[in-house]
Amino acid sequence: MRALRFDRTGSLDSLGIATIDRPVPGAGEVLARVQAAAINPSDVKNVLGKFDMTTVPRTPGREFAGVVEQGPSEWVGRPVFGTGGDLGFRRDGSHAEYVTVPVEAVQVRPDGFGPEQAAALGLPYMTAWAAVVDAAGLAAGETILITGVTGAVGNAAARVARWRGARVIGTIRRADERDAIPDLPVDQYINLEDGSLPESVMTATAGRGAHVILDVVGGPLFEPCLRCLALRGRHVAIASTGDGRVGFNLIDFYHREGRIYGVDTLKLDFAASAAVLRAIRPGVEQGFFKPPDFETVTLDRAVEAYGKINDGTARTKQVIVFRA
Repeated sequence: MRALRFDRTGSLDSLGIATIDRPVPGAGEVLARVQAAAINPSDVKNVLGKFDMTTVPRTPGREFAGVVEQGPSEWVGRPVFGTGGDLGFRRDGSHAEYVTVPVEAVQVRPDGFGPEQAAALGLPYMTAWAAVVDAAGLAAGETILITGVTGAVGNAAARVARWRGARVIGTIRRADERDAIPDLPVDQYINLEDGSLPESVMTATAGRGAHVILDVVGGPLFEPCLRCLALRGRHVAIASTGDGRVGFNLIDFYHREGRIYGVDTLKLDFAASAAVLRAIRPGVEQGFFKPPDFETVTLDRAVEAYGKINDGTARTKQVIVFRA
């Protein structure tokens, strides 16, 4: 079969297309023919050597949609999608024509979803749900501030938050981002170019601040976000720019009785990942949880798509499609 492969980390120059043996499912596993597989920023960072857990040579790819060809009889022939902790890191991932995963990792593809939509859906919503619901416990009537709200995870988080009855404030960096996703359930946008984020949030919340903050940026935005917290607010960090180091006013933080949570979806194994996918299914079936905008590429253009994600020129999610 054809697959993306890298035999060393540190540079995207090590990533290329190779012909390798089709994987053989073990006990309790399924073999899925991959129809579509999203490329996530963490896939790019994986090749660049940002994760100590990765072993090489390796096929990257954290999530997939396809059809089961081997495994328990009740699964054979069914259209599925899935993701899981070490897929693409310690075991070969989904950027290949076939992938093997434990049977508990696969979920039946939602009705009306093609493989491309299902492949783009999983990880952004899994991350958003793990952060907003499982970590922060966002409740109806609360206010959430989401940085990078028009990105894949921010988009998903806004929909999850609204579905749970929260008020959504989202940050953007350009005025034209307000209209980028017409049906995005954001009550108020804050353009980071317009001035102080804490001042804008306090004005928008009548001085109370946000009960929950989903920080998808970190770095220089971390402390301004902390200053937006309401009393006993919860700040959830899922990423950081730069070298990862941040500073903040500890006195201000403890006077707010704030909480900081870190969420790393790589810590979710296949069973835990599947549990989150089951949790979001009602919102998917109701048409409320929609996949982010995406662009499809063939395997032959996948390395180019990795580069676009790495240099920031990819404006939408990149999804590899495999033709039968």
